[in-house]
Amino acid sequence: MLRALATGLAILGAAQPALACTAVDITAADRSVVAGRTMEWAYDMDWTLRSFPKGTTLSLTAPPDLGLPAHEVATTHAFVGVSAEIIPGGAVLEGQNDAGLGMSGNFLPGFTEYQTVTKADASYVSILTFGSWALGMHGSVAEIRAALPGTKVWADSSLPSGPTPPTIHMVFTDRGGDSVIVEYVGGELRMHDNVAGVLTNAPTYDWHLLNARNYLSLSTVGVESRRIGDVDVTAIGQGGGLVGLPGDYTPPSRFLRAAFLRHAVETPEDADAAVQAVAHILNTVDIPLGVAQSKAGDRVISDYTQWVAIKDLTNNRLHIADYAHRTTYLTLDLGTIFAQENPAAVRVDKLPYPASIDGTAALVN
Repeated sequence: MLRALATGLAILGAAQPALACTAVDITAADRSVVAGRTMEWAYDMDWTLRSFPKGTTLSLTAPPDLGLPAHEVATTHAFVGVSAEIIPGGAVLEGQNDAGLGMSGNFLPGFTEYQTVTKADASYVSILTFGSWALGMHGSVAEIRAALPGTKVWADSSLPSGPTPPTIHMVFTDRGGDSVIVEYVGGELRMHDNVAGVLTNAPTYDWHLLNARNYLSLSTVGVESRRIGDVDVTAIGQGGGLVGLPGDYTPPSRFLRAAFLRHAVETPEDADAAVQAVAHILNTVDIPLGVAQSKAGDRVISDYTQWVAIKDLTNNRLHIADYAHRTTYLTLDLGTIFAQENPAAVRVDKLPYPASIDGTAALVN
């Protein structure tokens, strides 16, 4: 196990730029469910917000060398998703549907190995169609849990994946508060209850939970003072209980930081307060341009937070901000969008973000 983990980490460090994402979900006191995520990437993936009406046709294919038929299915749910349009045909990695099911796909290089489709299989979907299939055909985490064991998810060199391989794991959360992590490791499906309410990147989810046991001494309450000999030494400020909480941008550190804050934050009263709580937590893993760099050949590239999406699964609302509008979220009423009969699309960085609000008049007599 340790040798396999070390090998995977070596592959990750040697072959991949630092592509980082963080997902967090919270259930408010009134049972409203909000799930947010940051999307960090080092390349322009042509991120596009797309709406897919109920009844959208999806083509579920197998690897072409098997000669298996494509299954044409009509979606049973309308959904909105963010697609990486640099991939021909796109690939939805983030979204939510009209039943209140949300999905976030996070990069998992060095550990992901999808399933092998055989000629005996009748149900299959490529990883590039997976997000649309999951959101378009399922209304809850329970339905996802039931469907995945009978469906082969695959990827091979026939799939056009853009500048990085489509090696991802996913977190699904529904408006009932159920949440599951879905991974494909060693060619096998793994599903984990999302007990942390958090997902980042590599290694796998079970490793992150095990690693969290190294930080059990963290506390929201710091030591106020301690007697050392004849001297009463007092703390120099609040927050001392968090000494040792990692502050870097690696996936293990972001997982620990987000998980601690997610479980330490006061329970928000309602959906609006939950949106703010998730936004504050995601602010702690936001990556500005230039601070998380790696080399790709002779080039130095920078991972950065390209956009943030916060899904109000209870009230069918989406809050989204790109890098240039990180402090100004745009809110979309998805109920209206879900009712549309025609699809629509716009690049995330071309959405009509609100301008800053001039508050000068508040202090002008």
